[in-house]
Amino acid sequence: MSQDDGPGTGRGGVGTMRKRGADGGSSELVTSGGRTRIADAVVAKVATMAAKQVGGVHEMGAGMSRTIGSVKERLPGMASDATQGVDVQVGERQAAVDIDLVVEYGLSIPDLAGAVRDNVISEVEHMCGLEVVEVNITVDDVHVAGEEPEERDEEPRVR
Repeated sequence: MSQDDGPGTGRGGVGTMRKRGADGGSSELVTSGGRTRIADAVVAKVATMAAKQVGGVHEMGAGMSRTIGSVKERLPGMASDATQGVDVQVGERQAAVDIDLVVEYGLSIPDLAGAVRDNVISEVEHMCGLEVVEVNITVDDVHVAGEEPEERDEEPRVR
């Protein structure tokens, strides 16, 4: 069971306790026994999943990356980028996250950005043990229900 016993401890996984360093950052990644390095792609994936958990986030990524992602999904053998719209910088103890979002129309963008920021910080710190120093959010578009492009089920013109 994960628990937080106040100052001096942080959240950990099931059955674990993480000690916080004097600066508030996790001291668990760099120890006398060695270093734990978490790949940028891992932090980006955690941040992506945390952002998508927030209601009102329609899609991730800027316009061109969303277009390329949708084309890749349609090609045989190609998968979409699981971290589309997220860029991270990871150090030994800290991480910075940049996120591009498309939000649902009608929601308060500052409130939604705050909720995304809080969830990303919480999940990255919890799962990766890194102090998140900043989460920069860019809202690239607003999704309006009913404006989705129609899928064409036509026969291909050439065979």
